[in-house]
Amino acid sequence: MKNIVWTRIDDRLVHGQVMTMWIQFTEAQEILIVDDTVAKDSFLQMVMKSSIPNKMDLKVMSVEDGAKYLTGPDEGKRIIVLVKIPQVVEQLIDKGVDIKSLDVGGIGAKAGRKPLYKNVSASEEEKQSFRNLLAKGVDVFFQVTTSDSKEDIQKYL
Repeated sequence: MKNIVWTRIDDRLVHGQVMTMWIQFTEAQEILIVDDTVAKDSFLQMVMKSSIPNKMDLKVMSVEDGAKYLTGPDEGKRIIVLVKIPQVVEQLIDKGVDIKSLDVGGIGAKAGRKPLYKNVSASEEEKQSFRNLLAKGVDVFFQVTTSDSKEDIQKYL
């Protein structure tokens, strides 16, 4: 099993905040984006790869490939897993990936979503996914930046 040091929902995926604060905070050496759509978009992958430090590895995989990769042998790298929605984390866990905690960092507003907490909006389906993750024993919390304290998601559902 790979060494997952941080799992985060952030619909922007790779951006300045993730690249600077979270990499330093977690001492990660690799970022794995798990998203079926982004896994098929080579242009977007190229843009994201150009925005991370040279010393970092960036992998982009579908849910299926990401689960196989994450349940594979530990190669000694500290990995940040980034996803856009909670259902992906549920799918990874259902495929055997050991995720103990989930930072809900950013889910933008759009049709079908209502404000949940600061810069996080969620649909009813996404809220149910958070409840499912909590029921599986995952520590789900809001923490937008490393200097913010963790805020338990349960009281917002």
